[in-house]
Amino acid sequence: MADYEAVIGLEVHAQLKTKTKLFCSCSNEFGQEPNTNICPVCTGQPGSLPVLNRTAVEYAVKMALAIDCSVNERSIFARKNYFYPDLPMGYQISQFDLPFSEHGSVEIEVGGEKKTIGVTRIHMENDAGKNIHSHTENASFVDLNRAGTPLIEIVSDPDMRSPEEAVAYLKSLHSILLYLGICDGNMEEGSFRCDANVSIRPRGQKEFGTRAELKNMNSFRNVQRAIAYEIERQEDLLEDGEEVIQETRLFDADRGVTASMRGKEEAHDYRYFPDPDLLPLILERDWIEKLRSELPELPAARLVRFEEQYSLPQADAEVLTADRELADYYEAAVEAYAEPRKVANWVQTEMLRMLNETTGHISACGMSAAHFAALVRLVDEGTINQKVAKKIFTELFKDGGDPEAYVKEKGLVQISDTGALETAVDDVLAANPSEVEAYRGGKKKLMGFFVGQVMRQTRGQGNPKLVNQILSKKLG
Repeated sequence: MADYEAVIGLEVHAQLKTKTKLFCSCSNEFGQEPNTNICPVCTGQPGSLPVLNRTAVEYAVKMALAIDCSVNERSIFARKNYFYPDLPMGYQISQFDLPFSEHGSVEIEVGGEKKTIGVTRIHMENDAGKNIHSHTENASFVDLNRAGTPLIEIVSDPDMRSPEEAVAYLKSLHSILLYLGICDGNMEEGSFRCDANVSIRPRGQKEFGTRAELKNMNSFRNVQRAIAYEIERQEDLLEDGEEVIQETRLFDADRGVTASMRGKEEAHDYRYFPDPDLLPLILERDWIEKLRSELPELPAARLVRFEEQYSLPQADAEVLTADRELADYYEAAVEAYAEPRKVANWVQTEMLRMLNETTGHISACGMSAAHFAALVRLVDEGTINQKVAKKIFTELFKDGGDPEAYVKEKGLVQISDTGALETAVDDVLAANPSEVEAYRGGKKKLMGFFVGQVMRQTRGQGNPKLVNQILSKKLG
């Protein structure tokens, strides 16, 4: 079998988190009753005129600056003509030959190796509506609430060579958008989505192969699965002496396969031309530089700082900086209790465990960062043990509360009194003579059994370290 190399480029669409749509004053809020956030402009009524949303432009420029794109001071909106039920105007307002931003880059790391992925361009456009197909009613419906939502499309260079690189690039963009606060990043709701252009070629060949465009991938995992399947499908075709045709394919997540949707249109099929209702977009250099000065610390820079300032391993820093709010919470906790490694361990274990069981977002946690830090300190000082601390965190996670007050109220202070623990150990050994004999006969794994029995006797409040020491001494 020939040795093939994949060539992958991504077109990422990010909905901008503005209050209103791109060219009208309709609400941009998700989840409203169908066809309620609409007006003559976003439904394409004759005679209605678009007015550009300044905040959307600001957000778009911030993203361009964050990934080192050059921002053009003059760009043009164009009409992209095609007919589909969810496109009431009969065209989409986008940018074609003169986008507002070009030539950026994103650094990724896969398998310990860093790589720079080029960004061809970022352009602005308004979103289409949404088609809803009901199998039970045997009917289709159109919801135009999303029509006119401001989007930026981030088009990468064809620099990725594996599904893992594509996902790493996608996650990097996702994290930057969230740090900037300009997109909520929800892939299931469609506010962050991507299409993948995938082709293969014999390794060493410079010319690109025929590409297929993949759609309908609503999670990072599905992006990886779809690209991996498509690479394998194209390899099989070429090995069988068949040709890869240029087309658009949909990913079926249930079956894990891509299926043909339609032949791929070329750019000229859209009949792009400058929108006569919109003047060229002129951006003043001073305003662009002002926005640059307002950029927050971005994920890559924060990751490096966490490694250096808090002496964290890279893997820990990556987890803690992947989400801006989680990183903010961690730093606030460390400020309250200056033990960055111990706080990091608790965030990555107990905090993420609880978040995964709820919304996945730090906003689900009602416990303040200061109280979270206090809980870590209580364990560190030996006031409570790990088991009790985990139970307390579970209890206080949703509604919050002071863990110190909770410990006192519930009488959960760890027992470190040697005399009391020795009494508990003696009781356990006396109640389990056969296990004691087996332990002394060489079955050392029974130590865990004895520790568990003592912890039960002390209602989980025994100091585990002291319990182990006393048991070891008495068992010989």
